[in-house]
Amino acid sequence: MEKILIIDDDAELCELVGEFLTLEGFAIAAVHDGEQGVKRALAEEFALIVLDVMLPSLNGFEVLRRIRAAKRTPIIMLTARGEDVDRIIGLELGADDYLPKPFNPRELVARIRAVLRRMQPEPVAPPTTESLIVDDVALSKSARVVRCKGQVIELTSAEFDLLELLLQSAGKVVTREDIAKLALGKEFSPFDRSIDMHISNLRKKLGDRADGIERIKSVRGLGYIYTR
Repeated sequence: MEKILIIDDDAELCELVGEFLTLEGFAIAAVHDGEQGVKRALAEEFALIVLDVMLPSLNGFEVLRRIRAAKRTPIIMLTARGEDVDRIIGLELGADDYLPKPFNPRELVARIRAVLRRMQPEPVAPPTTESLIVDDVALSKSARVVRCKGQVIELTSAEFDLLELLLQSAGKVVTREDIAKLALGKEFSPFDRSIDMHISNLRKKLGDRADGIERIKSVRGLGYIYTR
């Protein structure tokens, strides 16, 4: 049974969500302040963490930063509806997805399952297809490791899956709809800026090519292209 940690100061919400997720087959643990959230997240192994932005003692961003410094556990942020800055900061700090409050518990379950699917290792493939290599970037599907110029690059699960999709289609435009569905595991929404934030994070972590050309270019009105 996969264990999920909920870090939220709303005890009633934690209880409601916990009951719903338990019925969906998950084991649930909950804490109600940031300090305890960090301690619990680092002391135990969880399949995924649901983390609220507004917390006593430590806010959700600081909790996320401290967890990310030690672990790559998938994290879904809970943000106030309409607060784009919260979603942007969360994604920049390494959150895998976000969900605005109030939310339907069924949507939270769908987001959790989508993130956990992305974390599953790929079946062992023949050597010719196990790795993707474009210029100085090499991606290992089974090991879920990315190297750029020979150095390992730390990516979130969403960033890894997005880069894999772009490398598979290097030289071709990948639409925003395909990115949402194939890399992020959710339906595309024109108001969802998470794609742009994941792309921005990839650009920062990979840097430009040796020839100075930008690796990932945006194609206005369509999507993105990984340059060859």
